[in-house]
Amino acid sequence: MIINQTNLRTLYIGFKAAFQTGFAGATPDFDQFTLTVPSTTSAEEYGWLGKTTAFREWIGDRVIQNLKLHDYTIKNKTFENTVGVPRENIEDDNLGIFSPMMAQLGQDAAEHPATLVYELLKKGFTDLCYDGQPFFDTDHPVINVAGAEVSVSNSSGGSGTPWFLLDTTRVMKPLILQMRKNYNFVQQDQEKDENVFMRKEYIYGVDARLNVGFGLWQLAHASRQELNAANFGTAYAAMQGMKGDKGKILGIRPKLLVVPPSLREQALEVVKAERNAAGATNINRDVVDVLVTPWLA
Repeated sequence: MIINQTNLRTLYIGFKAAFQTGFAGATPDFDQFTLTVPSTTSAEEYGWLGKTTAFREWIGDRVIQNLKLHDYTIKNKTFENTVGVPRENIEDDNLGIFSPMMAQLGQDAAEHPATLVYELLKKGFTDLCYDGQPFFDTDHPVINVAGAEVSVSNSSGGSGTPWFLLDTTRVMKPLILQMRKNYNFVQQDQEKDENVFMRKEYIYGVDARLNVGFGLWQLAHASRQELNAANFGTAYAAMQGMKGDKGKILGIRPKLLVVPPSLREQALEVVKAERNAAGATNINRDVVDVLVTPWLA
């Protein structure tokens, strides 16, 4: 290939098409429990998280519910992924190996948020959410009917491999994916570019600005106990019985059991088998869906 601006432009268009094909072909599995929020600044504040209200019969004046404003901010981060193509490969038309690489770059970009989402989910036992407590904790502060602060748990404890029960039915979700700048395919292929002039290398890359954070802890329950029918039932009941400030029933509906590959068989046995180990009807069958994800391995 003769290296000129026309051919380099054609090459870029082909590489970008391969990138877009790889990007579009990926199917993220985290979108069921993650709220994607557009961002317009370097950081976004989520002080309204945790606000719960309750309807009442309108008798007399309206009752204004002044609720606590939390200090919770998600700061955007910049990420990149870059590959180089030697000039000789372009001159010799030896480009067959690079189109699949660009498609893989697209797939990696589409799946990159998953690495952030699941890493945050795993850190939920230690990293703090909007109320200043670890996302999965036994001491989330809630105001009861009498106006006193009490502790509410969304963790079953234990020391084994963690599994997660999530409510995916709400507009709000357990986790937040904050997008400032979507994944963008760019190039450095001008003769005056240092990489071309000094190293005979044409550079193609992707960059994005985004981050993840915790949403509502009330929509998630984690356990490190053995994944069996009894422990699943306890976690399920705890979520459905969850109440917010002033005793408001939250109406939590667990719909998704998220597990690593090592717990796949246990998860399917608990909520997908027709009968339990004793041969009796499995009362938990299909009460939730199962998501087995390699990102928790």
